[in-house]
Amino acid sequence: MGRLDGKVAIITGGAGNLGKTAAEKFLNEGAKVSLVDMDKSKLEQVQKELSDENVLIIEANVTKEEDVKNYVDQTVNKFGSVDVFFNNAGIIGEVGPIDQQSLENFNKVLSINAMGIFLGMKHVIPVMKKQQYGSIINTSSVDGLRGSPNMAPYATAKHAVVGLTKTASLEVAENNVRVNSIHPAPVSGDMMKTVHQGQSASQGNEDEQVQEEITKGIPLGHYADSKNIANLVLFLASDESEFITGAEYRVDGGMGAAG
Repeated sequence: MGRLDGKVAIITGGAGNLGKTAAEKFLNEGAKVSLVDMDKSKLEQVQKELSDENVLIIEANVTKEEDVKNYVDQTVNKFGSVDVFFNNAGIIGEVGPIDQQSLENFNKVLSINAMGIFLGMKHVIPVMKKQQYGSIINTSSVDGLRGSPNMAPYATAKHAVVGLTKTASLEVAENNVRVNSIHPAPVSGDMMKTVHQGQSASQGNEDEQVQEEITKGIPLGHYADSKNIANLVLFLASDESEFITGAEYRVDGGMGAAG
């Protein structure tokens, strides 16, 4: 039997590397999966690559409440339940010091990275309460547990995810619903390319130099791969983690141990 046999999962940010990797793992373990993203063409490409009849793709903006309600409703109508919610959609935004950050960028990053998390839980939790079962995994970051120069909007939003996670975990524990946050180190992919470019412009260094400096702060000596993060998500989605809630899970190559 698969670790998620009979389970239904929603993954936001489903067209990204981590969303796709998590979907592959969920499907391999017996789940049915709804993939949610703003980019319809990328969603269609991921659906094609996954080539599985148990995948539903839904175009949605996680900052619009009607879109969020719709992706939850569509999932329940198609598959009958929502047992796992990987609340994962997020962006980096502009990179630069606070006194050069625009209010527009600050609001955009918080809207997607924090309000999107809130709205997702707002509409998934009633389904899970009715079922008296569920696992919610909210994507934060190592930057949700520390300061991060030139990343104020991102770090602020990711800190907010921690507060939302802990609060929700206390509110729904009596309903057998678990809520945890994950805190990845830098992950190879497009989001870190944005960070490299922004830090390069701010510091006057080449992208490669920025990556080298960031890597020096990771005791294991390299960026994470999306599969490293998805392995943790799968554990938290499964009943193997049935007595874990309100927790912050680092998957950071030792960054937390280094201070």
